[in-house]
Amino acid sequence: MQNLDDLDRRLVAILREDGRAPISKLATILGVTRATVQARLDKLIDSGAVLGFTIRARQEHGPDGVHAIMSIEVSGHSTTAVIRKLRGMPELRQLHSTNGKWDLVAQITADSLPDFDRVLREVRQVQGITNSETSILLSSV
Repeated sequence: MQNLDDLDRRLVAILREDGRAPISKLATILGVTRATVQARLDKLIDSGAVLGFTIRARQEHGPDGVHAIMSIEVSGHSTTAVIRKLRGMPELRQLHSTNGKWDLVAQITADSLPDFDRVLREVRQVQGITNSETSILLSSV
């Protein structure tokens, strides 16, 4: 995000944590008036710096679940459709576009190996995906 001052950056940071925070709460946290927050938010939306608001679902998978990174190759010009389909899968916690051999990288979390296997099959069946490579995360160091 370019051309944002400190207040804009702080506002965006708060909204990343709680996209449903009321204007009055944002104003209190930032130490400015509600009108200032509303004007800044309108400016951020109008300029395209803020594209929308979303939710973060409660983590449904415990620490003993299966966690993995999947690299995905997409054919032709189907990336937008593939992303739209993958974003609807709750087990895909993050989805990133990349350069190089792989077009997308997804972080996957499942409760068990059978659930993980099901997710892999579902991802691989998405029209437009031509290849994938998955690595199960064993530990964090």
